Amino acid sequence: MNEKKTIVVDGIEYVQKKAVSDKYYIVRTYSAGVFFGEIIKREGQEVMMRNARRIWYWSGAASLSQLAMEGTKNPSQCKFPCPVDEIILTQAIEIIPCTEQAIKSINEVKIWKE
Repeated sequence: MNEKKTIVVDGIEYVQKKAVSDKYYIVRTYSAGVFFGEIIKREGQEVMMRNARRIWYWSGAASLSQLAMEGTKNPSQCKFPCPVDEIILTQAIEIIPCTEQAIKSINEVKIWKE
């Protein structure tokens, strides 16, 4: 899981310092809302995420904790817009790791558009 990877470029071997996690989180911010994605950097309340979807409206889970543990029971009623490649959130107040079940469920929610 945290296995270091090497790559050879022009005959020089480079060792990746830190494996990139494939772990997904739900991050709740003070005023920007809730996001689901991979955390690539965190410093205090500032969190940089990639492959992040805003959790604009959810149904089928009583709380963000349940959403992170079980996913949604009503995916057709959720409103999750398209993911962004990268986002910096400046006032993260809650960070919840997601289970594999929740990741699968959230990723299966169709992209909501107006």
